[in-house]
Formats: sequence, structure tokens, C-alpha cells
Amino acid sequence: MKVERLPLSKLTTLGVGGPAEVWTVETPEDLARATEAPYRVLGNGSNLLVADAGVPERVIALGGVFKEWDFAGWVGAGALVSTLLLKSARLGLGGLEGLHGVPAQVGGAVKMNAGTRFGEMADALELVEIFHDGALHVYRPEELGFSYRHSALPPGSVVTRVRLRLREAGEEAVRAKIALVDAARKGQPKKKSAGCAFKNPAGDSAGRLIDRAGLKGLTVGRAMISHEHGNFIVNLGGATAREVYALLRQVQQVLPLEVEWEIWGELEAELGEEVVA
Repeated sequence: MKVERLPLSKLTTLGVGGPAEVWTVETPEDLARATEAPYRVLGNGSNLLVADAGVPERVIALGGVFKEWDFAGWVGAGALVSTLLLKSARLGLGGLEGLHGVPAQVGGAVKMNAGTRFGEMADALELVEIFHDGALHVYRPEELGFSYRHSALPPGSVVTRVRLRLREAGEEAVRAKIALVDAARKGQPKKKSAGCAFKNPAGDSAGRLIDRAGLKGLTVGRAMISHEHGNFIVNLGGATAREVYALLRQVQQVLPLEVEWEIWGELEAELGEEVVA
């Protein structure tokens, strides 16, 4: 196990965030020790906005056995969804195609039930192993309250590994579905971002609503609502969490949208009266 103090801007896909004590755990025993004090779990650093002041809690990163995986058995929560999808395509195994383009580790994808309109993480799960209350517990997906971009995991829990429910579909069919998902993502920006900023309201698209409201290109400092896709806030280089958060709040002053990201730290207090329409 490694413990070091790091700027979380280096560990998040958005590229913002202050310092924290990062505990990289490699075994369940490491995880038990790391969770003896208040903690947060990092995952791949996507879908996350961290305050410029950082966070006082320990930040747990999964390494070691938590990155190991085998489609015939258990898949570690630290494995990248993108890696699993590439391998499953080569093997002609279907079930993960709807997660194409999701920049998450398996554990984070489970926690937020990540996905696209073509499928979500819960669809591919057979069993989920979770660490909470000092021990490992195994759940069936129907016990975890999955819904759109949501799960009802036990409070303070850490996903450690999963068993996937994949099906023989043939490489050609799997790659064809991946291509379909990829075509739907062509308009997404290439600059640093944390993924879609807002949840889609029922029957509509957050990106379409933001575009229709004329908010594309809205900028605060070095953070901007992408011209390519209205549901992405991008880091133009050197953006701060305060600037990104100000954009989130300005969109919400115009549209009744729910933020999809996880937010760490006291950004509301830091921002004060700076949010203006």
C-alpha cells in the first residue's frame, strides 16, 4: 500500500482539484486499514469535480488485486471499463457495448450505474462484491436499487469486484453495436472534461436543452460549456473548480437540470456570491 499527498487535479479527467492524502490499496487488508478513518473513493477520476482546496478525507485508489480480472470469474473494481470492452469485443462477448466511451473504472461505473442510451452497467452485472462495515458482502444487482445513473449501495461502501453477465454474440455483432454507440458520440469534445455534466430529464436531452437555451460557449475563466456538446464543461487549460462550479450553477439558473457529477469539497461556500446569471 502506498500513501502520498497529491494534487487531485493530476488524477481527475477534468484536471482540477486540490490536494488530498491518497491511499493506493492493493489487498482487502489494505482497504480495511484505509477505511479506518473518513475516506472517499477515487475510481478513474471521471464524473467528478473536486474543490480547489482539496478534501480533508483520505482518498482511496484501487490497485493490486482490485485491478485483476477474468471474464470467467471475478472482475476487479479497479479495472477500466474500456479495457474490458476491448477484450470482450475480441472474444465476441456481448453485454458491455452500451458502455463504450465511458471513462470509468468498474467500481465507479457500478456506483453511478454508468452508461449510454444503448445500455448501462447494471445490465451486465451478475454479482457485486462490496466492502462495508469492515467486511466483504456479495449482492445480486436487484438488491442494489439501480436506476438511471443511480445505485443504492450501502452508505460508505466500496465496490471491490463484480461478476459479469456476458453472452456469446460473435465479434462482428459486438463490434457493430460498438460502432453504433461510437457514432452517437461523435459530437463529444476532445478537451479535458468530467463527462456529461447533467442528467438527462425524462424524455429529453440535457445537451439539447442547453443548446436551445443558447448556453454553448458560455465561459467562466478557463472553463467553458463546449461548443461541440452542450452537456460538457471543458477545461481550456488552467481552469479552477470554482470556475467550473460557477458554470454548473449558471446553467441551473436557466434550466431545471440535475448535476450528474459527484462533487467533493465546499464549493458552494467557496463561490459565495460570485454566481450570476
